[in-house]
Formats: sequence, C-alpha cells, structure tokens
Amino acid sequence: MKPKNKIGPECDWLFTIGFMINDLQKRIGLGDHQEGPGPMSCTGVRLWIQDHHVVIDNGILQVTLSKPGGLVTGVQYNGLDNVLEVLNQEGNRGYWDVVWSALDDSGRNGVFEVINATCFKVIVETEEQVEVSFSRPWDPSLRGKLAPINIDKRFVMLRGSSGFYSYAIYEHLGSEEWQAFSLGETRIAFKLRKDKFHYMAVADDRRRYMPLPDDRLAGRAQPLAYQEAVSLVNPVVPEFRGEVDDKYQYTCENKDLMVHGWISDDPPIGFWQITPSNEFRTGGPLKQNLCSHVGPTCLAVFVGAHYAGDDLVPKFGQGEPWKKVFGPVFIYLNSTMCGQHPHTLWDDAKRQMMVEVNSWPYDFPASEDFPNSCHRGNVRGRLLVRDRHIDNDDITANGAYVGLAPPGDVGSWQRECKDYQFWTEAACSGEFSINNVRAGEYNLYAWVPGFLGDYRYHLPITIAPGCDIDVGNLIYEPPRDGPTLWEIGIPDRSAAEFHVPEPDPKYVNQLFVNNPKSNFRQYGLWEKYGELYPHCDLVFTVGESDYRKDWFYAQVPRRKEDNSYEGTTWQIKFRLETVHRAAIYKLRMALAGATLAEVQVRVNDPNKPRPLFTTGLIGRDNSIARHGIHGLYWLYNIDISGSLLVEGENTIYLKQPRNQSPFQGIMYDYIRLEGPPN
Repeated sequence: MKPKNKIGPECDWLFTIGFMINDLQKRIGLGDHQEGPGPMSCTGVRLWIQDHHVVIDNGILQVTLSKPGGLVTGVQYNGLDNVLEVLNQEGNRGYWDVVWSALDDSGRNGVFEVINATCFKVIVETEEQVEVSFSRPWDPSLRGKLAPINIDKRFVMLRGSSGFYSYAIYEHLGSEEWQAFSLGETRIAFKLRKDKFHYMAVADDRRRYMPLPDDRLAGRAQPLAYQEAVSLVNPVVPEFRGEVDDKYQYTCENKDLMVHGWISDDPPIGFWQITPSNEFRTGGPLKQNLCSHVGPTCLAVFVGAHYAGDDLVPKFGQGEPWKKVFGPVFIYLNSTMCGQHPHTLWDDAKRQMMVEVNSWPYDFPASEDFPNSCHRGNVRGRLLVRDRHIDNDDITANGAYVGLAPPGDVGSWQRECKDYQFWTEAACSGEFSINNVRAGEYNLYAWVPGFLGDYRYHLPITIAPGCDIDVGNLIYEPPRDGPTLWEIGIPDRSAAEFHVPEPDPKYVNQLFVNNPKSNFRQYGLWEKYGELYPHCDLVFTVGESDYRKDWFYAQVPRRKEDNSYEGTTWQIKFRLETVHRAAIYKLRMALAGATLAEVQVRVNDPNKPRPLFTTGLIGRDNSIARHGIHGLYWLYNIDISGSLLVEGENTIYLKQPRNQSPFQGIMYDYIRLEGPPN
C-alpha cells in the first residue's frame, strides 16, 4: 500500500502539490459542465458554478453538488475521485430527506421525500469561506405533493478544513393555507463506495469490518422475523456466514452519538459524520437514533420515531408557525500518515469531534436563524437530592442530567419534538452549567441516575442574549412515602442490569460476543424467555433471588407449541413480619420501555377479575425487537392497602396479557415497595 500523507485541519503543502497534479488529470461528478476547476493551492476556497452542478474546493477536498437540487453527487479526497457510491444515481449518494404525513383527508401518509431544491444561491464567497444555499419553497399548489415546509439547505466549506458542513432551515408558515402535517423523520444520508469502505466505527466497543450490501440480497441472506434483520447464509466474505445483520444493532443515544463513520483500507481514508451539539435533535439525551450501518451508509438523524413511537413525531396544525435550524453537522475526511494503520483514523476522528464540540456554536454560518455565542445565554447552579430515608443530609446529584427544554409538565422533555433542548451532565458536586442556549423561554429539567422520577424547576427561565443566570442550589425530592421494604434493579431508565441471555447460536453478531456493554444487541433474545421458562413464568423471591441473574430483561409473551403466543405473569414473593392493615403501602414501578403492552398488578390473588392497577395498553417504542435496552420512561406510583397484605409471605403478580406478537412487551427499570410513612 502506498503511504499517504495525513490531511487534517491544517493545510499540508505536500498534499496540495499532489492535489494540483491530480486535479488536472481527473475530476468527478461534473457531468454536463463544459469546464471544471483548474489547479489551485490551499490559499483559499474556490467555487465553480456549472449549468447543472456546483463545485466547492479548498485544496484538501472537492465537493460536487447538483444544481439546483443540492444533492451531494461527489466528494473527491486524497486521490480518490469519489468517496460516494459511483454505482448509484446522483440522487442516491448524499442527500437530505423527510418522511411526512398529511393531517387532513388528502390520504398522504408516510411519504418519503428526498429534498430536491428548486433555487440555488451563493451566500458567501471568499477565500476563507464558501456558503451556498439550495432552497425549496412550498406553496398551496404543492399541497399533497411535497412536505408543507420551506426548506433551505446550506453547505459550507472553510479554508484549510478537511471536510464540509451542512445545515438546513425548516419553516412552516402561520397562514391558513399551510397544510397540517406530521414530520416522521428528517436526516442527512450518505452512501459510500462499497468497494472501498468496509470498516465501520460507531463507538470504541462497536467497530469492525462489516458485511457488504450484496450480502443482504436474496440468495445470500435469509429474512428474519423482524423486518430489516437478515441471517447471512451465503455472504461474499465467508467469515460472515451465520451472522445476523440488522441496522438497529448499531443505534446510539443522542448523548453518545457525536461521531461515527467508515474507513477505507486502500486508500486509507476515513469518512465521518460529526454532530457537535444535540440542541436540534428531539427527545433529549437518551433518545436513540440510527447512525452508520451496512450500505455502507452514514446518517445524521435529526427527527425520528425510533425507540419512541408516535410520541416523538412532531405534529403541526394548519397554519401553525414553526421554524427550526437542523445542524450544522460536519462531514470530516481524514487519511493516515506514513506507516500508520488505517484504523487509527477512528482516534483522529474522535479528536476532531472534540475540536468541533469546543467550537460550538460555530461563528461562520451566515443564516441569521443560527445565533452565535454572543446571542446566546448560560444557566448554572447546583442540584442536590433530598431523601431522608437514604441520608439525613442532602445528597449531591452526581452525574445528573440537567437540561433546558420548552415549558411543559414534569418529564415532558423526553416527548418534546418541535423545538430546541440543551443538556449537560452535573459534576460530582452536583454543579452544572448549561452554556450557549438560544434565546427563549424554557423550563429547567433534570433526572438523577440512582433516583426515581423527574425534576422540574418551579419557575420558567428566560434566556436573553449574553445572560448568565445562576439558579443557586436546587433541591430534588424524588418520589418517596415511606421506607424501602425491598427493591429490584437500579433506577437508571435502563434494563441493562437485568439478565440478558446468551444469544441463539443461529443469530449471533460476533461484535457483541463477550461485549457486556452491548450484549443486549443480539438478535432474537426475546425468544430465549420461553426457553428459560417453558411452562411456568418467572418467580423472584426477595432476599434470595438476584435481579442480575433471575430477572429477565424483558417481560414478553411465551411461544406455544402451535407457534402462537400467550401472555405471561411474573411473581415477586416477599415476607412481611408486621403489616399495618389500615395503612397504605406504595409500589413504585418504573418502566424502561413498552411496546403495545400492559402491566396488570394484583396482590396475593392472581385470579382476581379486576387488577389492583393496570397501565392499560401503552408504548410503541419497539425497543425489544430493535435491540434497545430502553425506550421511553414510564413511572407508576401504586397504592396498596395494608388490608391486602398478610404477615408472612406475600406475592405481587405482574401480568402482561398482550400476546398478538412476540415483540410486545415491557422492560422494567426499577421496582420498589415502600412501607407506610413513619
């Protein structure tokens, strides 16, 4: 393999000479233009406008966009004519897209639309920066044809930068002519060359050589029960035979989804999508999104219903005004220095991610809808937890997630999906600082790992440009009526601490073997419940059982011999030496996820016609089938009359009766029984 020079944020003069020679010899994706860009140095960024294409070049890389559509048709870098899939049509290489539904009688539902702009405009053109706009306005004549929003896609390239930026402004006008609609998804997608990019990295413990897209085709793959998952029966590379490929095995939470991408071994090139801020993503820090997966595909998802369902689909009424900026995100390309292994490009990408994070908010976007740091504000304070049944003193909220989100009820942030959110993690002292917040009115929310429930500051917070608000010491008093009699699990909004079984050998992804942080990502684990409990359901005995071994990670239906499914009833057995029959005991039941499921609670009588409590049918997060260890968080506080309890052995029955599909079920976060108040 021929050694390559490393190309980073600073311009390498040796590479510039090579680029000048290469640029004279070969160009990509310019199609019908008459003449392309000539030789250049890294003294600045240059722009060429063709009849049907626009080319931006800074001597490190060259990006070609369709005109006026604004689709990324080519990215030339480090001697490779195009890192994007040249076998695809130009409209299927790099693009923004939406999935939308009309909220009227037009019948338009789940419409997938690649955003093809109709207007092109140069916003900035200097040696330091080029910013171009590709916009697609909407008017009532397009009703039912296109998503009823104005969309302005922007692409930015800077001098000396080994990549390019993209962001977009979406707007729904406050006029009665503007159709009501819902926005199911919007994202940027890049399809890379399958003959080059074979190694994928989304996290330190989730990176590997990946199957080819051809391996998912008929004859090479066997479809599995859940759509988009396949068993590789005859892959091009024999080492993948018998593995499962499913794009949902590689999803990430927003808080961890800051850099991901692909590496080519020959030439050694990395292609990375870097998201330096989550302010424009929906659902808060725990919302899970797709990122990179077999294709090779690299995504930046901004709005999506995955792992949440319809709760995270924003809905806009007729004439409801709305505007939001998605991005900028950074598409970063890198290459190795002489003698370096290509996989070290992942470490360089993580370093570049921190550069981008520390540069946020960027000062270069030309749109007035993207405020720089001077037009933003900060909030700081300290969060403490007060639970006198644990400690007589207030407890510092170490590792608490503290955020600003639009005004709403306690915990409403996890279902908020229209506007901006700003989150941080508190220090061990409980101190927090939320910086660079857009001007507007917010509530301050928090949740603390290790404690139940959600916190909301009782006063709204108004952010003005340049403000620095100190809210002082805040006290969170988590739900608590009496002393803990027993508890199962850890209140951290995840089922990861419970028993995750070994996968069926037929459904293994080798990446997750001996990988305790991601063992729940194996396909088909829900079917293991019926194997572990073929005739009788789970029984957990307080004081004897260990939730890490004896509490299955998900309560799902059991497959019967005729391949139908039946609901399941779990038991929690516990002893009480003394019962206050006139008092009220409290059962705290926190759920980490739910999919078309129900939990019925009965005490000491499993056959009682009416349960003491039922959640009713809840949840559409599909987290069990999509290998997520949590979806949306649910908390139920259930009163149990002491008259229902006895001195000696008691049993709480948790029945999940829904059984139309193997994917229906509940993932528990934490269960606690409290005695009467002191």
